[in-house]
Amino acid sequence: MEVIDAIILGIIQGLTEFLPVSSSGHLELGKAILGDHSVPEESLLFTVVLHFATALSTIVVFRKDIWELLRGLFQFKWNDETQFSVKIIISMLPAVFVGLFFEEQLESFFGGNVRFVGYMLLVTAVLLYFADKAKDTDKKVSFKNAFLVGISQSIAMLPGISRSGATISTSVLLGVDKTKAARFSFLMVVPLIFGKIFKDLLGGELTFDGDNNVAMGAGFIAAFVAGLGACTWMIQLVKKSKLSYFSIYCFIVGLIAIAYGYFG
Repeated sequence: MEVIDAIILGIIQGLTEFLPVSSSGHLELGKAILGDHSVPEESLLFTVVLHFATALSTIVVFRKDIWELLRGLFQFKWNDETQFSVKIIISMLPAVFVGLFFEEQLESFFGGNVRFVGYMLLVTAVLLYFADKAKDTDKKVSFKNAFLVGISQSIAMLPGISRSGATISTSVLLGVDKTKAARFSFLMVVPLIFGKIFKDLLGGELTFDGDNNVAMGAGFIAAFVAGLGACTWMIQLVKKSKLSYFSIYCFIVGLIAIAYGYFG
């Protein structure tokens, strides 16, 4: 992989991670367009590296929220912070299950299958369309909702299914306030990404080819920097804009991807 290609993909990751348009799907489309013919395992490795970068940018942007959560946890009381943290843990369970038992099957989808990404983007478009019709409320994420949102997050591990789109839409359809749904969506993925990195490091699965280290490093920096800016103003866009706009976007890009897969 060329350094310039890695930077482009890093910027794509940073810009699309916080919008309901599927960052992994856009990465796969970007790899296909740029001519990345990596085997699925290498392709997934680069995707994990970029997601790790945006997870760090999320921590920077939400540092005050995370600090308040940690302070509440160390009070060792059943307070709002402890309850929120437990909900995060509950939401992680489905994705952990998929990651432990279906990792090889999941990796097979990260090999530049443009048509598959296109079809999944259409699924995202439909989900966002129906979520846009949901009424605004002031409800918080409940423990039961946290698990259901976690199921949608595990399904969104497929490229083309927007993680933020799936989790925010599921929350909204369950009656959760959009602002609270967005906050929960962005925070719930951080421990999963770090857990994935830690697991692969211990298992020796994250091995970096010397020829690709520079490119991966460049992609990491690009995703981190782009993520810092995107997470600052795009979160507000998710909260204030109608999900139908993103639904239309995913529908158009999905059709283009399917056409590209057949005729490109």
